[in-house]
Amino acid sequence: MRRLSAGWLVPMNGTPVMGGAILMDGGGRIVAVGSADAVPHPPGADARHHPDCVLIPGLVNAHTHLELTGLAGAIDATDFADWIRRIIALKATFDYAHFLSAARQGIADCFAAGVTTIADTGDSGAVIEALHDVGGSGVVYHEVFGPDPAQCEASLAGLQQRVAERRRFTTERIRIGVSPHAPYTVSGPLYRAVSRWARSERLPMATHVAEPPGEMALFREGTGSFADMWQRRGIALPPGPVTPVEWLERHEALGSDTLCVHVVHADGHDVARLARTGAAVAHCPLSNRAHAHGTAPLRAFLDAGLRVGCGTDSVVSVGRLDLLAEARAARRLAGLDAMAALALCTLAAARAIGMDSEVGSLECGKWGDVAIVRTGTAPSADDACERVLASRPADVEETLLGGRTVFRRGS
Repeated sequence: MRRLSAGWLVPMNGTPVMGGAILMDGGGRIVAVGSADAVPHPPGADARHHPDCVLIPGLVNAHTHLELTGLAGAIDATDFADWIRRIIALKATFDYAHFLSAARQGIADCFAAGVTTIADTGDSGAVIEALHDVGGSGVVYHEVFGPDPAQCEASLAGLQQRVAERRRFTTERIRIGVSPHAPYTVSGPLYRAVSRWARSERLPMATHVAEPPGEMALFREGTGSFADMWQRRGIALPPGPVTPVEWLERHEALGSDTLCVHVVHADGHDVARLARTGAAVAHCPLSNRAHAHGTAPLRAFLDAGLRVGCGTDSVVSVGRLDLLAEARAARRLAGLDAMAALALCTLAAARAIGMDSEVGSLECGKWGDVAIVRTGTAPSADDACERVLASRPADVEETLLGGRTVFRRGS
């Protein structure tokens, strides 16, 4: 058993506790949490006290591309369609061993930043293997592409084969899902086919949507760089005007099992569609800013009761994965207090990816995923939360996944 205590404990499902503690059993589950006086101290338990730290749930990153680890600064393109093409071309130069190594490094970087659960998207298949090898936690969505309706059958068959191959890496803590990449790279028929198949297999789904302005131009006016790309390939432009979110709904791609990534360009009708269908949102404000996509209507999402979690996207977009920096940016956009901002990368993020029964808060029965953040002495609960939110990855002293240490500063 392991017992941790600290200056403060922020469980996220209740009020912060000064001098809080947590006890985990040998299987990695939380069996007691609260004030240090109320949490048992069993003989033989591995007990450690961190007086200048705050205990928080392991962070939950709602959107990553860990197979791209190591490629920060590799692509320089102002036009997003050209940026996408360059990413695809660069990935084609690497073999599976490269992606597996990148994924392993990406997971290690997550642990070092206090992140214990990820929702990752990619098409190499490497991340789920790397996550399995370290006994990790998360949802790994396998991507599928095919903007031409004529590709639908072949694209779906290829996806089904890859999912079947990767399923051997699923565990009690690792789920596999599917990801039709985006409306500008996936036809309406392919969206519908993938959505129907995923639901028949009970697979969660993620998709980038309403991210770059060029995507909106494609579906609203039939113009822009993505429209040019479709026309060069002889693909009929979508009947419009329609918003990308509305396009997804028309093709059965929105539901409580769908994680919509970015959703920068969404009007009130789109927000209502997302709320009506129960879809969740992965909000990546720093990536949105880096690509000059615009500002997502986060306040409207929250007011509509949508499940929203913060994600970092890839190092190619943001340079360095810092999930709490995303939460700080989200706070400024939506006028949130520190606790609400922290929720976007803990309990709310876990809800967004459908894992809140297991992770995202420190409560009995959940996994013992804990980040120990050095903050100095905090005089109040509000100050403890503010200090955690203001922290950097270098302030993470230790990260536990299912009660076992996966990162310790200086080790």
